[in-house]
Amino acid sequence: MVNLVKNSSPRIKIIQKLYSKVLNPDEKIIYNKSQYKKFIKDVTEGTLERRELIEETIEKFLKNDIDLKRTDKLLKIIIFAAVFELLFKHNNPKKVIISEYLKTSHFFLEKAQIKYLNAILDKLSDLIRKN
Repeated sequence: MVNLVKNSSPRIKIIQKLYSKVLNPDEKIIYNKSQYKKFIKDVTEGTLERRELIEETIEKFLKNDIDLKRTDKLLKIIIFAAVFELLFKHNNPKKVIISEYLKTSHFFLEKAQIKYLNAILDKLSDLIRKN
């Protein structure tokens, strides 16, 4: 298990907020005061706003590797948030994005799912970005 203080990673908060929005689409997302508040809000809102583009990107590059209709909700949320960052947060290196989502996924997924997530993100990051 990863040695992080519970909820200390901004990506944990992003995944929690996205998951909450999937379960309760009419609820307003509340962003608590935090040094990462802007980042958390940008990635959460951006992932929700660009969901269709992210889905198209995943299907374009990974049509033989993943079936989004059959993918676990939580795994899908993590993939979508990571893809959003790969597409729109160019100041974050792709290796850092992948590493952070893999670390974060230990709170939400089983080992086999984490390995699958790693493979998906590695492949996508190489196709989406060069650096």
